[in-house]
Amino acid sequence: MAKKTAKKTAKKKTASKKPAKTSSKTSASRKAVVAKKAKKVAQLKPASSRRPKGPAWQWSAVETAAAIRSGAISAVETVEAHLERMRAVNPKLNAVVVDLSEEALKAAHAADKQRAKGGELGLLHGVPITIKENVDYEGRPNFNGVPANKDLVAPSDAPVVRNLKKAGAIVIGLTNTPEFSFRGFTDNPLHGLTLNPWDPDITCGGSSGGAGSAVAAGIGTIAHGNDIGGSLRWPAHCNGVATIKPTQGRIPAFNASATAERPMLAHLMSAQGPLARHVADVRLALEVMSRRDPRDPWWVPAPLVGERPKGPIKVALAKIPEDMEVDPSVRAALRQAADHLERSGYRVSEVEVPDINGVWQTWCDIITNETVVMQEAGMLKVTSEDFHKAWGGMKAKANVLDLKAWMQATAARNGHIRAWQLFFEEYPVVLAPTTVKPTPGPREDTVSPERVREIFRGEIRFISAINVLGLPGAVVPVAVHDGKPIGVQLIAGRYREDLALDAAAAIEKRAGVLAHRLWESMA
Repeated sequence: MAKKTAKKTAKKKTASKKPAKTSSKTSASRKAVVAKKAKKVAQLKPASSRRPKGPAWQWSAVETAAAIRSGAISAVETVEAHLERMRAVNPKLNAVVVDLSEEALKAAHAADKQRAKGGELGLLHGVPITIKENVDYEGRPNFNGVPANKDLVAPSDAPVVRNLKKAGAIVIGLTNTPEFSFRGFTDNPLHGLTLNPWDPDITCGGSSGGAGSAVAAGIGTIAHGNDIGGSLRWPAHCNGVATIKPTQGRIPAFNASATAERPMLAHLMSAQGPLARHVADVRLALEVMSRRDPRDPWWVPAPLVGERPKGPIKVALAKIPEDMEVDPSVRAALRQAADHLERSGYRVSEVEVPDINGVWQTWCDIITNETVVMQEAGMLKVTSEDFHKAWGGMKAKANVLDLKAWMQATAARNGHIRAWQLFFEEYPVVLAPTTVKPTPGPREDTVSPERVREIFRGEIRFISAINVLGLPGAVVPVAVHDGKPIGVQLIAGRYREDLALDAAAAIEKRAGVLAHRLWESMA
């Protein structure tokens, strides 16, 4: 067969030999023939390519990208499926507050044309996603949950948006966030309250609550969010999805619409990141989001995968401080996660982690005092009574610092980071709770200052504390209790997101993807 083909090819070559004369007209003609053949191949490919099971809006980002790339589905069909899902469930949830359907469909048509030409495709080519409405999206106001921000029109896309678009992702909408993204509960006077798709009587979390609610419900395969005190991990827990709060400096950040630069510690404790239903999608989104942007002076070109520790990898199941009252459902979920890790080859031991109480108080003191000095007066002028109540509760849990005490607190941060880095030498991964209590109601932080302190210190201490350390923390759902999802947190050393996500994937493999249960109940 090969010989016959070779002979035929040789004959064709001999018969077509002509004087070496080339013209621009001939060159253009040849290019047209090549393009026509490429188009025919692209048109034939879908018939031989397999589509994942179920409606397109239920597919993972990894599956969606592969299906579009292979021709099993077009970008237009994919985006239309997600827009239809958004129209079906979002009116009740209020997760997506800016509908970009028209823009998304134009981008999808362009994506299909690009594929037909045979050009190079990005990792997320044609994949529908959402962006949180507190980063710059070119041409739109960066409201950040505040009506008074109407004039802060973004002159360009934020780095994370630019990176996602460069990879071919298609933004179908912007998601809700509380005022100034400063609450753990997603509600504001501009767009209203966002509901949790599992249960309207519990919070969807915050401040990336719209992102968590949307992706859990099937609106977009990946949701962008950010985290300065738990704003990725808390909504991931509340909505039963996965996330990674990366190491500070992993994903570039900048808003050209901002009227002033961010204070230093706020920047050092904040991180952009993805929420998704699958850990593999979180990993894929992290790779895309973390590409360089020169506008962030703190961006670090660290490798996404480091040297694997000698096995079996030791995991520290964090001992919970005695002053934290733990619900039995949370203890059961932590034990279940530990068991999943043990069965996957990890070695889990319950041990005390370095000074989680001191770490949390350092976070609280630094962020609160910095905000009071740099932002409080301006924020209080343009925010609601609910914001004032929640902020008052947050302030009440912090120590008032003078300049010397402030410097001492920032110095103490270095010592805490060092202690944790040394701890990771023996235990490369820490398994910890997201919260030790059942998920609270949608506006629980407006009840009283005491309730705010109880939530942040007494319930989600292991989430907020990690921000001051700048460490990566993944959340993966483990179980459903009384119809509500429970997630656990996996913390690793600086720039070792890979270790946290590996452990999260091991848990997900045995616990399953909880969103499938959610969709059944929503149907």
